[in-house]
Amino acid sequence: MSKDSLQTAAMAQDVAHPAARLMVLCCLLVFMAQMATTVYLPSLPVVMRELAMSQSLVEISISGFVVGAALPVLFWGSAADRWGRRGPLLASLALFVLCSALLAVADSAVALLFLRVLQGIGAGGAAIIARIIVRDHWSGDELARRLSVLSIAFITALGAGQFIGGLIGQYSHWQAGFVLMAVTGAVAALLSMSLPLQGGRPAAARLGSSPYREILRRPGFLLPACAGGLGFATTITLQEVSPFVFQEHFGLAVASFGNVGLLIGLAYFCGAMTVNRTVAKLGGKTLMRAGALLMAVATVAMLLCWHLGVLEVRAGLLLFVGLYCLTIFGQAVLFPNSMATAVSDAKDHGAHAMALCGFLQQGLAGVAATVSVLLHHNGTWTLAVAALGVVTFLQVLFQAGPRAA
Repeated sequence: MSKDSLQTAAMAQDVAHPAARLMVLCCLLVFMAQMATTVYLPSLPVVMRELAMSQSLVEISISGFVVGAALPVLFWGSAADRWGRRGPLLASLALFVLCSALLAVADSAVALLFLRVLQGIGAGGAAIIARIIVRDHWSGDELARRLSVLSIAFITALGAGQFIGGLIGQYSHWQAGFVLMAVTGAVAALLSMSLPLQGGRPAAARLGSSPYREILRRPGFLLPACAGGLGFATTITLQEVSPFVFQEHFGLAVASFGNVGLLIGLAYFCGAMTVNRTVAKLGGKTLMRAGALLMAVATVAMLLCWHLGVLEVRAGLLLFVGLYCLTIFGQAVLFPNSMATAVSDAKDHGAHAMALCGFLQQGLAGVAATVSVLLHHNGTWTLAVAALGVVTFLQVLFQAGPRAA
């Protein structure tokens, strides 16, 4: 090999290594944000008893986290654009680590709920800045492929977090999960300090109007962003009620419920890998329609089976797990493509487009999760899940309609 070839290869390797390490950081941030909920899910009934909370109130500790993650996302996006990615990322991680440490010693319902909202604010900032970092380096279908890698980190937390949470619930105390989260956040902060991250644009703060209003006027951004948010809302609603469905309706032990998380994680992994392997060939919009259709079919089937009395005993448990996994698979296919389609349409707005997309998606999920607290009695939560699945599909069809005409 010639000297020039060796130099070219070395330069390519130097470029590849930072990109790979950036993906590791972004995956760790997304993993951390999702696991902050899933590691805690198996212990919800125990938390309810220990802190003398009602079922509705303990479920609000989940929706409160989601709402907390959603509300300041626009601020995090503007901060990342003005001051660069590193400073806001470290601030969000510091808040997350502090709240996780305090949750590890929380002994009242008020402290739990308050700290969960603050923890969500920190987690939401870290997760959206992770996606902004990915958006800094890729666009179009390649962005969808990279976001599908983040989805793999998401499902690792979805499955492994629930599994680890089950082990914690069986062999330790539920607060140990928050110790684990504090350590994970600290590791992410240390890793971020060793990587090159895009700087800010102080001059952007002096511009007359916020770019968010301009971005919202773009149907090519708004429709896919909302479709992804509705799909996310469907899975969050299922996530919130699942500990009580599995443990109270089907009689699963805490550790067994944790094991179900591995199947759910496998379903999301398969969906994310489907995107990773096929998006260049099929295109993001085709995959969006397929994912939304699967979610609609699975959630409507879940509604019908529940109210027809089919979901009983062991056969019903297996059917419910299958429909749950199909819903998760559909969301794994829908979500990265919806986000990539939205932010690629507003590619000139960089961090603001990704932040607004995250705000819409987290916001829709937070509203749905909060409303579902009122709907879990006597299986009425199935109506909410099915409605969200169908509306998600209709949203994707409406988005495709004008372009197909």
